Amino acid sequence: MTPSENPSRSAGATGRQRLTLLGATGSIGQQTLDVVVRHPERYEVFAVTAGTQWQAMARLCETVRPRYAAMANPAAAASLRNHLRELGSQVEVLEGPDSLVALAAHPDADTVVAGIVGAAGVRPTLAAVEAGKRVLLANKEALVVTGSLFMDAVKRHGATLLPLDSEHNAIFQCLPTEGVNAGVERLLLTASGGPFRQFTAEQLKAVTPEQAVKHPNWDMGPKISVDSATLMNKGLEFIEACWLFDVPPAMVDVVVHPQSVIHSMVAYRDGSVLAQMGMPDMRTPIACGLSWPERVESGAKRLDFSVLAGLNFELPDLQRFPCLGLARDAMAAGGTATAVLNAANEEAVAAFLDGQLDFMGIADVVARTLDKQDAPACRDVDAVMEIDRQARQLACHWIKERGC
Repeated sequence: MTPSENPSRSAGATGRQRLTLLGATGSIGQQTLDVVVRHPERYEVFAVTAGTQWQAMARLCETVRPRYAAMANPAAAASLRNHLRELGSQVEVLEGPDSLVALAAHPDADTVVAGIVGAAGVRPTLAAVEAGKRVLLANKEALVVTGSLFMDAVKRHGATLLPLDSEHNAIFQCLPTEGVNAGVERLLLTASGGPFRQFTAEQLKAVTPEQAVKHPNWDMGPKISVDSATLMNKGLEFIEACWLFDVPPAMVDVVVHPQSVIHSMVAYRDGSVLAQMGMPDMRTPIACGLSWPERVESGAKRLDFSVLAGLNFELPDLQRFPCLGLARDAMAAGGTATAVLNAANEEAVAAFLDGQLDFMGIADVVARTLDKQDAPACRDVDAVMEIDRQARQLACHWIKERGC
């Protein structure tokens, strides 16, 4: 199902930036809306998309009144459509994965916030890039899965790509205007270490989903929270940073910083290190991306140096948290190894959250899948997604073999 055309509503007619939010009911989508509603004179929500949570989408539609709302799940779309019809709402409800792609590329939208979690966000995000949009990227998997295909499309179609992940947004703010140049020595990604940073190997074996989704610093969805607990989230961010800033893996380091006050750093050849600091609140990088190169109020609390007790740093422990090392290995392997890594991790995390796999089994399933799944270089997204499908199938085999 595709959106109907309305020539009377040309892009920019209201003088406000028109936004399409991919993954509007998720953590990034909700925090984006919190920033947007503070600036009605600057932003207009044109379209919103989600997967299955039609009740949350219904509340969202009543609040921001977009022109379109799309649900990837047809049954959820039908429920949303019936509910909004009873309310007399004028929001047009679309359905199916193709509707998300169509809205991402819709000519009446100026900016697309890519907040869908996982590989499900690859095609809509790429569609926005191919339409030459201003793309605010929070879906790191789009780059992890497609790599050079994605960045080539950004250049070919003249899209503007701005990172929303707090770490990449921090690096973006600390780099020169032209990006990485000869004066840049290293990019330093900070990691909180997650809720189990001080757990022993024995304690990690007994970790429950309820424990894993409670991040000590950040307000995130369950999948990303688990990724943070395993350090896979930092592994995915490491891969994303290599593509996003066009640097070799050797130029990117990860350092554990439990306070999550410094969000990442750039080290220069003269010995200078520039760091971006702030409270651990995703609304800060979201506001930065929405308003760049200007600055707007985000709603985030201000960093109070008078009560800041201290800033600590340490190296990540790859023995207890092997997922970061697996991500580095996949990036070094090339081809579609990072797509295999991501697919296996998504299946393993879903199984863990569903009680079918133990916490340490996540890294085990990813490692086994990487070891057995072919990962050739691919020329198009369809071929990459076929590798993704095969990797998921293999990961599910290992999950059943190891299962709780």
